[in-house]
Amino acid sequence: MKHISLKAIDKNNWEDAIQLSVNREQQPFIASNLYSIAEVQFLDNFYAKGIYLDNEIVGFTMYGIDGDDNNYWIYRLMVDKGFQGRGIGVHAIKLVIEEIKRRNDINIPLIMIGYHPENLAAKFAYQKAGFIETELSSWGEQLAKFCL
Repeated sequence: MKHISLKAIDKNNWEDAIQLSVNREQQPFIASNLYSIAEVQFLDNFYAKGIYLDNEIVGFTMYGIDGDDNNYWIYRLMVDKGFQGRGIGVHAIKLVIEEIKRRNDINIPLIMIGYHPENLAAKFAYQKAGFIETELSSWGEQLAKFCL
């Protein structure tokens, strides 16, 4: 497989990131990258990253410490429709986990994720990366955790 990496979203790549898209049937499951890039500007301790296959941006992720429960959360993770089905998403999840481990100087014990219960691609990708489903949230998402 080609080299997969994460790079910060900045003034040089944000426009490329907002051009990424998922398949039509996946669109209800995730906020747009434009919305996410705007949202991260107002969240403390959150990071927006491009998922790169060699030097090409092919996905987007956003993660950080949620102030409500003080756990790490992966708020967004998407791979462009033209690059799905190649294991890039699972590899990117593992890279996010590694980044969180490096940043985790206050020993936060969990990484959490929430996804639409019908989003089977997300469910299987997170399970393959080591996440364990916990419960349905009050806002209707399936929650899963990864113990650090």
